[in-house]
Amino acid sequence: MTDFSPPTHLPKAVIFDWDNTLVDTWPIIHDALNHTFRAWNLPEWTLAETHAKVRKSMRDSFPGIFGDDWEKAGEMFHDRYGAIHAEKLEPATGAAGLLAHLADSGVYLCVVSNKKGPFLRTEAEALGWAPHFGALVGALDAPRDKPARDPIDMALGPGGMTPGGDVWFVGDADIDMECAHGAGCYPVLIRANEPGADEFIDFPPALHFTDCDSLCKFTQTL
Repeated sequence: MTDFSPPTHLPKAVIFDWDNTLVDTWPIIHDALNHTFRAWNLPEWTLAETHAKVRKSMRDSFPGIFGDDWEKAGEMFHDRYGAIHAEKLEPATGAAGLLAHLADSGVYLCVVSNKKGPFLRTEAEALGWAPHFGALVGALDAPRDKPARDPIDMALGPGGMTPGGDVWFVGDADIDMECAHGAGCYPVLIRANEPGADEFIDFPPALHFTDCDSLCKFTQTL
């Protein structure tokens, strides 16, 4: 079992979630979802509902919403997302500095996201961050999506790394913590709100930071 005691040195590798960890994409996801819901005459979600409900990859979540039409709905979502994401994409506060610091310190960096792989890689290129990462693994790139361990192994492979306590998984959601625990990585939660007493009961984070800037400052002390 992974040792969740406070770290005393930088990890060998950091696996990042993408959406709303390194970039703020909630408005884009929310827009594309409601665009798709309207086409299927389904009730639209509030932004708060989108925050709460968007966790799993499309192939794991859309069948429960759209039934047999889930692939057609997925195409519509991706068409809408692709049309608007480049102009609305925003880096999370402190993300650029965090990535630069870790990369300069020799830490292997990669991404495991439930965003479709081509979109993920396009966004990383647009932000100029792609050179920081040994791999950018999105939905459908591995045999199974997060929280399964498959994308973690795929993301660490180019760096010759394997999951363990010296590999951090940094994300904003419960599914990220579940993925970290399942692979034996060190789970780091990054979001503005403190974890609630009834959250993360099965898969608790070892550390919590309010944003990338605070995580960067912490790593600079190691």
